Amino acid sequence: MMLTITFPVFDPIAIAIGPIAIRWYALAYIGGIVLGWIYARKIIRSERLWGGKVPFTVVDFDDFILWVTLGIILGGRTGYVLFYNLSYFMQHPPEIFELWKGGMSFHGGFTGCVIAVLLFGWKRNISVLSLGDVTCAVGPIGLLLGRLANFVNSELWGRHADSSVPWAMVFPNGGPLPRHPSQLYEAGLEGIVLFIILALLIRAGALKRPGLIIGAFATFYGIFRITGEFFREPDPQLGFLWGGLTMGMLLSIPMIIAGVAFMLTAWKRGPRNSDVGATKA
Repeated sequence: MMLTITFPVFDPIAIAIGPIAIRWYALAYIGGIVLGWIYARKIIRSERLWGGKVPFTVVDFDDFILWVTLGIILGGRTGYVLFYNLSYFMQHPPEIFELWKGGMSFHGGFTGCVIAVLLFGWKRNISVLSLGDVTCAVGPIGLLLGRLANFVNSELWGRHADSSVPWAMVFPNGGPLPRHPSQLYEAGLEGIVLFIILALLIRAGALKRPGLIIGAFATFYGIFRITGEFFREPDPQLGFLWGGLTMGMLLSIPMIIAGVAFMLTAWKRGPRNSDVGATKA
């Protein structure tokens, strides 16, 4: 008989005060934004990392938080509706706005962040590439917390695992067979490993080349997401798509291509001129 780990059933509601209930998933979003904001302020304050004058101020980023928060939420929900369950929501349009029931797409949220960076950068006349670099540098914090919230909610679990996977789990809503805890795999890759890679690049001077962190984030996230998809059960309403690929894989391929292009362009452009650091790129 195969040994499996009993899934530690969590209450999806973290805090309940009367009729008000705050779920772990909501706390993951809030925590990711707050911790990312704190880390971003630390990055912005260090002129050493930028090789001179920082292209925008801490106050600029403080004002940007609302913009990027809206981008994450609106983009994430729109991406989920369009990429993962369009036919259902066309039949039940009011449920598009029922965010508390879950249903967010990373790729949609990332697109929303890109739009927020572009609009805010143009409005403030600051470098959209440098603003995007900082935004991407803190992104893995939210990814880590979001994947942990997926695990707590017993959702987005992995494919069936054989006896060679001693940490396989039987999820409450995943049937009787043991499965890969793919949420934890993704938390480790998209959260911890990606954060370390970007932090090391920043310490090595990547912020001096605007767009380099954006490219590294897109490239490595795409690679890690595709890797995680090999262990993750596809969404039931979609299943496997062309060539046995999943929607997560297909959406990550353009990210990798664009990420490599950003990195090559940033490297060829050379270090930013600290004397014109406040101009829009």
